[in-house]
This record gives sequence, C-alpha cells and structure tokens, in this order.
Amino acid sequence: MKVAEAVGRALSASGVGHVFGVVGSGNFHLTNAMVAAGSRFVAARHEGGAATMADAYARMSGTVAALSVHQGPGLTNALTGVAEAAKSRTPLLVLAAEVTEPRSNFYVDQEALARAVGAVPVRVTSAEGAVGEACTAVRRALHERRTVLLNLPLRVQELDVPDDAWTWSAPPPKRMAVEPAAADVAALSQVLERARRPVFVAGRGSRAPGGRDALEAVAERYGALLATSAVARGLFHGNPWSLDVSGGFSSPLTTELIGAADTIVGWGCALNMWTMRHGRLIGADTTVVQVDDDASALGAHRDVHLGVTGDVELTARRVLETGGGKRQGGQGYRTADIAAAIAARVRWRDVPYEDTSSRERIDPRTLTIALDDILPAERVIGVDSGNFMGYPSMYLSVPDENGLCFTQAFQSIGLGLATAIGAALAQPDRLPVAALGDGGAMMGAAELDTVRRLGLPMVVVVYNDDAYGAEVHHFGPGGYPLETVEFPPTDIAAVARGYGFEAVTVRTLADLKAVEDWTAGPRSAPLLIDAKVVRDQGAWWLEEAFRGH
Repeated sequence: MKVAEAVGRALSASGVGHVFGVVGSGNFHLTNAMVAAGSRFVAARHEGGAATMADAYARMSGTVAALSVHQGPGLTNALTGVAEAAKSRTPLLVLAAEVTEPRSNFYVDQEALARAVGAVPVRVTSAEGAVGEACTAVRRALHERRTVLLNLPLRVQELDVPDDAWTWSAPPPKRMAVEPAAADVAALSQVLERARRPVFVAGRGSRAPGGRDALEAVAERYGALLATSAVARGLFHGNPWSLDVSGGFSSPLTTELIGAADTIVGWGCALNMWTMRHGRLIGADTTVVQVDDDASALGAHRDVHLGVTGDVELTARRVLETGGGKRQGGQGYRTADIAAAIAARVRWRDVPYEDTSSRERIDPRTLTIALDDILPAERVIGVDSGNFMGYPSMYLSVPDENGLCFTQAFQSIGLGLATAIGAALAQPDRLPVAALGDGGAMMGAAELDTVRRLGLPMVVVVYNDDAYGAEVHHFGPGGYPLETVEFPPTDIAAVARGYGFEAVTVRTLADLKAVEDWTAGPRSAPLLIDAKVVRDQGAWWLEEAFRGH
C-alpha cells in the first residue's frame, strides 16, 4: 500500500469523518483513500470555500474536520479560510500535497505559509513513520485545539508502506477536561459571595455539552445575569436572566446592565475588545475573573483580578460543590425590576426605531424582524462580515449555542456562504440560513453551486446596498470619494437562478410573501432573497468595529 492510501485510511480510522476540498493530482489518491475508508468528501468550487466549510463543520459538530488541497495554489487559495480557523483555534486538519523541489512551478514554502497565518505545520517524512505522523497531527488538532497543516510530499506519497508500519495510537474522541486547582475554586467562590451585581459572560469554551446547565446553576446560586460572546450566542436561550450578547452587538439594556456590574466572570471567553467594547463595559471598580482551560489565555486581552485555569463545566461544578454562598430568591443582580426590563427590552427587535423603508428599499431591521417571524425557529445561521452583519446576528433568534456559526476572527468578507454550508452539514435537522452582504455574496458566489449540488434546503439572505457598506458609512461622512466602494445595481436573484435556486427580490414587506410560500412548501430547491436595503446609515456596531483598526 502506498503512503497516500495508508495515510488516508489512518485519518479516517482516527475519527476524521468529513473532508472538504478541491481535488487535484497531488491530493487525488489521499482523498479517495479517505472516502474508501468511510469519510465523507464534500467537493467545493474553490479551496477558500472548502476551508471555511471545514472550519464551520468542525465548530458546529465538535469533531476534527479535514481540508484536502493540491500542492502550491491549492493551499494558497485556501489561506484566508485557514487563517480564520487558526485564529479561532478550530481543530482542523489541512491536508496539503507538497513539492519539495524549488524549481517546480508548484513550489512555495508551505511550512512558512502555515506559520504566517497561525497554523501548526507538520510533515509526513517517511513511509515507515507516515501513519504515526498523520495520527499525531490529528491528536494535536484535537487536544491542542489547533489548525494543523499536514504537508504530504509527493515523493513520499508514492512510497510503499512496510507491513510493520501500521501500528499507531488513535486519539481519544475528545479533548481531556482540565481540572481547576482547589485554591482557585475557593477564590472564585469567595469573589462570587462578595458580588452584589455579578454578570457571567460565556464564550466558546462554554459551548461543550453540560456547560449551560453548570453555569446556570452557579448563576442561580449567586444571582448572576447571563450573557455570551457572539460565538456562543444562544447558549442561554430561554433563560429569563439572559442578556444575549455582550459587546458590540449588545442592546442598550444589555450595555447598561453589564456596565453596572460589580463582578464580571468570563467563562471560556477571551474578554477581548469586541466582547467588552474595548474595555468600556467594565467599570473602574469592577472585579474581573476569567476561567479558561488554556493558562496562556488568562489576561491575554486585559488584566484580570483572578485567573482560573480549568474546564468551564468542571470549574462551575467545583464551585457548586463548595457549598454555602447565596441561595435562590431574588438575590444578587436578580431583582423583579431587572427581570421585567429584560423581558421587555433586552432583544434588539423590542428597541423602538424609525423605519426608513421606502417603496424601493427596505430597512434591514424591518426585513430581519419579518424573516425571524417567517422562518422556522430550528435554524442554523452563518453570517458574513460587513456593515449589515449585526442585523442577522442579533435580530434573528437562535434556539441554542449551535444555532449561529460566527466565523469573524479574521474579519474577512466572502466567508458567509461557505460558513453556512459547513454548519448545515453539521446540523442537518435545522434550516440553514446564510446572511450575506452583496459584496460577500458576489465574492463567494461559486459555492451557490455547492448548495444546490448538495441538496441543502438553504435560505440565502443578501443585504444588498450595492456597495461595501462598511467603507461607505465609515469614510462617507468625511467627504471622501466613494467610487471605489460603490457598484451599479446587480440582480443577484438572477445570478442565483442560474445556479438552480428559487429567488425573490425584496423591496417591501409585501415581497416576503414568496418567502412564506417557500417556507410552507416542499423546499425542493434553495432560496435566495435579494433584499434591496436602505443605505441611509451605518449599523450601530460599525463604530465599534473600526475602533479596532
């Protein structure tokens, strides 16, 4: 058996059940070996789309996914998606064929490319060690939560694997939970016992099974309000003390309540500039605690008064086991007045606004509230980047922490459609919704073919303002010329029909009748909504976004 086939079979046996990619000569045999061994291959139309699909699938399935690419340009095409995955610490395995002869037209320093975007480069070096090296790459992706580039030199792929080189240790199916130190648990309990207005902010590290129950129990004991970072949105859906998302997407009430907290605990949350609005959500006298199973993450974005190294669920359970502390009954931040305010005003759709819709263009708030009511509640949403992104991220509800896939660590536009595809495959029982701006929709349009080919009953919503809206609203008030970021009107609905979609152009609420009909029907083809949205103002979160530039 050749190395290419042996590695493919070993990766499948190690639990890599889904591989995304574009197949060329260099990754042909490897990919087919994985398929023969039981992995599912999802063919994308561009390596960039494949990388983001794999990233989203890994995030929403809780498993290691793989990306398979050709040597040289196959990898460079995928780099933006690989960078997003690496910055998000997605357990992703990038399988790249490699040429090692500098005179080859396919040659690039693939190891340097990986390091440049934050991925971990490794290489299959010999026929004798190939299987073990591949399985080690899987183990690193899983247990270190890293995006790992496994380079597979062409000359090594063609070698015969010795009969005695098939022994390896398969990685456990999940990362081992980190036990917090007893002293840290005691210190955290003491902080919570002193708190009068505590707020918990749960991040990516809280999304594991059992995380919600454990955090809700601790919050109930100490009277804490509950919020999440954007990537964990939906974790506390339905809880009457949930503030939804903390940070740039916060509603006015959420901003007010978090800003008045005397204690903020980040549970598996970076407490970065986005989640804490560049620190402005943290009062001068607020005690800040961070719990994370990676010690290097503690205090990485801001100073904390107490850092606890430990798994979120385990740490919360250990706090509960300490006994004592506050009990149920309107204590801490949980008062009747605050409960009433949360019920009435925490959702963005409940915040009054002036509807600026016209006969030609619809207000994105009005559009998104209507879609929230029309589309089934059991949904999984993938969101692109751009001026529009706050509307679907905050006006569309999600049923739980697996309802929103937020690939925004690199802030690239053009990833949203591929994000929704990967999320849809990981959550097949839900309606997939892709929310895109017109710029990102056109950039990633090739993957409309992938949606149709896979038979996904997806709704693609394009917030179409005929421009790169973030730049228009950021630079326009200064009187700068905008010709470089504005475009003639584009019939994106017609583009979608060419890919086999049903499509509707929406200018007013009446046009959404077609969406209602599609939702009620067989959904035999995906639907694209080309929503002509107003261009009169920047989104509320835009100023926050540009503060980070």
